[in-house]
Amino acid sequence: MWTQNYDPMGNILLSAVIAAAPVLYLFWALAIQKMKGYIAGLTTTVLAIVVAIFAYGMPANLAISSTLQGALYGLFPICWIVITAVFLYNVTVKTGQFEVIKDSIASITDDRRLQALLIGFSFGAFLEGAAGFGTPVAITAGMLVGLGFNPLYAAGICLIANTAPVAFGGIGIPIIVAGQVSGIDDFTISQMVGRQLPFLSVFVPFWLVAIMSGWKGVLEVWPAALVSGATFAITQWWSSNYLGPMLPDIISSLVSIIFLVFFLKVWKPKNIFRFADEPPATFKTSGKLTFKKVLKAWSPFIILTLLVGDWGMKAVKTVLDTVSLKFAFPVIHNGVLNPATGQPIAAVYTFNWLSAAGTAILLAALITIFITRMKVGDAVSLFGRTLSTLIFPIITIASVLGYAYIGNASGMTQTMGLALAQSGALFPLFSPILGWLGVFITGSDTSANAVFGKLQSVSADSIGVNPVLTVAANSSGGVTGKMISPQSIAVACASTGLVGKESDMFRFTIGHSLFFLVLICIITYLQATVFAWMIPPLTRAATATTADIAQLMNSGWTILGITLALVLVLAIAVSGKVETEEGTAPSSR
Repeated sequence: MWTQNYDPMGNILLSAVIAAAPVLYLFWALAIQKMKGYIAGLTTTVLAIVVAIFAYGMPANLAISSTLQGALYGLFPICWIVITAVFLYNVTVKTGQFEVIKDSIASITDDRRLQALLIGFSFGAFLEGAAGFGTPVAITAGMLVGLGFNPLYAAGICLIANTAPVAFGGIGIPIIVAGQVSGIDDFTISQMVGRQLPFLSVFVPFWLVAIMSGWKGVLEVWPAALVSGATFAITQWWSSNYLGPMLPDIISSLVSIIFLVFFLKVWKPKNIFRFADEPPATFKTSGKLTFKKVLKAWSPFIILTLLVGDWGMKAVKTVLDTVSLKFAFPVIHNGVLNPATGQPIAAVYTFNWLSAAGTAILLAALITIFITRMKVGDAVSLFGRTLSTLIFPIITIASVLGYAYIGNASGMTQTMGLALAQSGALFPLFSPILGWLGVFITGSDTSANAVFGKLQSVSADSIGVNPVLTVAANSSGGVTGKMISPQSIAVACASTGLVGKESDMFRFTIGHSLFFLVLICIITYLQATVFAWMIPPLTRAATATTADIAQLMNSGWTILGITLALVLVLAIAVSGKVETEEGTAPSSR
């Protein structure tokens, strides 16, 4: 058994520089050298293996085994989500249903900025809350491209929009894991995150509009952006502080969608924004968009919403997991000793083929094939073509997850965390950077909390700061790293036809990621010093409300999903006739 050494150089700062070498190389490869994603991912992983073996003294067999374990996790369940999500979208396009979806959305608004808020921000947040793990970006980015968005902007906007919901994604699993790791009640952490992220949530819609059309464009649609962001932020604060970590994304996105759709029924922007390189805005749908026609077109995404929600239910997941295959990963399982706990680190791989979110998405696609009466042969052929177009993104995701796993197993990730923890009284200012770094490496806020949650708690105790703040900041800071994670970028590029353009996407999002990170750092530091009254007491016990909501999730999730689906469909259906427009709509950027 090999024991981790978090300070192999005998100087924590020097060790951190060595540990950061793969991260710095990945930044350089994507931002400066403009390497293709799979090349950058593979070479970064090789460099990480070299650092682990020669700098950290990790045995080669353990290093390789750990990397392979991460790569396998990248293939399943992460890549499985990407493949099935893109396949579902392709089915809707192939069967012509997406044309009706485009017209129905255009009947609400044909302004690209407002479509981005409805689909990229609000609907994406719902998918993040229900499933997470790449699902929202894969689905919403593809939808925006189908609507006529520039692929780069579609992918970039969805990545940036997928920030504020991430901390409560997957039915609150990042917050729940943070509580398990840190020993702090997850309800308390939820409250603290709910007093940080709403400031970002209300700002994101304005930022998305500014990216698309500049601040002049923001002035044209600021009422809609305010409705979208404020309703989301207020509901996020309320639900996270009074209901717990499981429902904020679901409820906030639902409220945001309803308010924005009905607001757009009575308010329209003076100018309709479309991208400069778009074709003229011409809609040739004749007659009315009947309820039946719209319902059929939206049925793939209604079914998707219901299934991924049901798959997230604890009771359902427990049953589906009974057929999962589990095995101790060769060599690395119990082969590494954690010096902090004195216990070996288990490395068990779970092939949860039935309970995986990707399987729920595949089932939604199969039901869609049946509803649209698509030929089985055509569906099989389409799945094959979908898989062939995703080969390079699959390699990228697998290699990046391989790096993430060897970074954790060798101790490199922990070294960087310990170095930041040396900042003393300024630690609250830097604590969100740990979460940002963790999500950048692993692509998951859950994983970042698992890696750094305990470190955040211990470091805060050592400097006399309430650990609730820093543990929450790890999750809040982590959401800002999601948009630049190579895993997330690979998903976005795969769903928008930008395979091989990962470096362009990285350069598109890196500035926004750093800006959002600075905002979270400032918010955290102010809460540690000036606004300490905003931090909930560390000793707060979990309330009965949490248990009540858990029961609601197990008994009424489908009702909640159906409510969302009906509200969305009815709001679209009442739009009635789509008028034919000839010519070019005003365009600006």
